[in-house]
Amino acid sequence: MARVRYGARTGAEAAAARAANSRLPAVWSTGVAAVWESDPEAVAAVLPPPLEPTARPLVRVNVSMVDLPGYPLGAGSFAVAAAHEGVEGWYPLVMPMTHERALIGGREVFGEPKKLGEVTVEREGLVVRAALARHGITFVEVRGTVSGPLPLPAPARKTDFYFKFLPAVDGPGFDAGPVLVHCVRDEKVRKLERITGDVVLRESVYDPVADLPVRELVGITVGEKTTDQKGTVVGRVDARALLPYVHQRYDDPRQILDGPPEGSI
Repeated sequence: MARVRYGARTGAEAAAARAANSRLPAVWSTGVAAVWESDPEAVAAVLPPPLEPTARPLVRVNVSMVDLPGYPLGAGSFAVAAAHEGVEGWYPLVMPMTHERALIGGREVFGEPKKLGEVTVEREGLVVRAALARHGITFVEVRGTVSGPLPLPAPARKTDFYFKFLPAVDGPGFDAGPVLVHCVRDEKVRKLERITGDVVLRESVYDPVADLPVRELVGITVGEKTTDQKGTVVGRVDARALLPYVHQRYDDPRQILDGPPEGSI
């Protein structure tokens, strides 16, 4: 009988797949990053417990094109500064990705709030534009002009916070207790430039980032970097406390965009 590819893999096949993943080369990305101070109340409002606000109500958007071999990826992240038990990092609210390959591991393994979307990074001479869009709405746009090089930062370790959970199959709640994940990234930068420009947040009921306005722009950069990451479950969280925030992971529950076009029936 011919090999049935959906059948069980042998131990040797599984071991070979793990070995191949452990030898992945460094993957570099070209991206635009913007950081600003927003309203403290707004930043605090989006943080599920046990996450807490930091001293500054910072918001960060990253828009990158990742040089995956043979399969370039557009990757975005819109996050707010957060802290947990003395560890400061970022809590992403939405992470648009341009293809499914990037969604699977992030959502299923780490609990990342990844969604399919459009990611744009454009540069013509010194003029740079980066954008995140979903459902036909460009809800974040960063634009400006490169105003000079910046010193390369030393390799750094950064932390993102995620909640990993599965909605209950038989109704509201979860199938099992949700957990909090610390995702630690080691980052190396090989090129970094300053951008003089601005950040535009547009209204979207699916990605309501406009609720976290730019009060004071901290800075915009464009650069090339590579990162690796490792996640750790640091503990279970109160399901009742997390439930009011679960909508962050999904689009509007009316799901109006899943219906057929008007007049088609």
